[in-house]
Amino acid sequence: MRRVRTTNLLPLVLATLLAACGGEETATGGRPVVVATTSILGDIAGVVAGGEAEVKVLMPRGTDPHEFSPSPRQVALLGEADLVVANGLGLEEGLADALASVGEEAGNVLEVAPQVDPLPLPEEGGEHEDEEHEGEGLDPHVWMDPVRMADAAGLIAERLAAARPGGWAGRADRYAEELAALDDEIREVLAPIPPDRRVLVTNHDVLGYLAARYDLEVLGVIIPGGSTLGEPSAGAFSELAALIRERDVPAIFAETTQPSALAETLAGEVGRAVEIVELFTESLGPEGSGADTYAGMMRANARRIARGLG
Repeated sequence: MRRVRTTNLLPLVLATLLAACGGEETATGGRPVVVATTSILGDIAGVVAGGEAEVKVLMPRGTDPHEFSPSPRQVALLGEADLVVANGLGLEEGLADALASVGEEAGNVLEVAPQVDPLPLPEEGGEHEDEEHEGEGLDPHVWMDPVRMADAAGLIAERLAAARPGGWAGRADRYAEELAALDDEIREVLAPIPPDRRVLVTNHDVLGYLAARYDLEVLGVIIPGGSTLGEPSAGAFSELAALIRERDVPAIFAETTQPSALAETLAGEVGRAVEIVELFTESLGPEGSGADTYAGMMRANARRIARGLG
């Protein structure tokens, strides 16, 4: 940068530098900045934040969090945030190093999944073993249970309250009431499914919490383990097709964040008509989809499951 020697310009230069240093505060109105890794966590954090914090979401909608890799600017954003809301338990595989580094240096990372009573993943073989990844065999997909997400909202409120006074706790409490009502609604939607049809086959092991909450059985998954980065074996694929025939399963649940080719191949191997039903599992849906909020996403999934299995 060229050095300015004219002393009459010094006040202007200082004013410009001060404005640049305070640019982030001006842009956010002095509010704390919350960065959420996924669109689902971003929606929940946004409810808790109200207008008192600015919430930014790292992963675009429709992104598979297992496959996401951040840009250098996105990594920098994690360090600049007042609070980073992450899922944890190895979900954000491409973000693991950045989250660990930022958490150690800035102490601003909240991983919600380890704190909401996570369930173990089923013990399955496959080329992509969960024990090789952070989380030690615990299921990261905690958001598929709205009761646990009410607890997550409370955790976010606590961290924000520790940083700055605000209405965080009141909004989290009201949201918890809304999620309790959502829990009742989902239970009512799924109740008519006959006992012998309350079985789930999906792309990967993402529905364990939903199954545990609403008395469903995860019969099998195409990709073994809790990540989408694994590969199904030919033997396991054939065994799952046989199970679907044996249990007369009417639907296979694909995911909006993954191609449905594997589900379609599995359905073809069953040898009879099996419906492929897409669920919003690891990202909110696009604006106007009816699944563009966390509550809307869970409501839409419940209705699709009920139609697919009913």
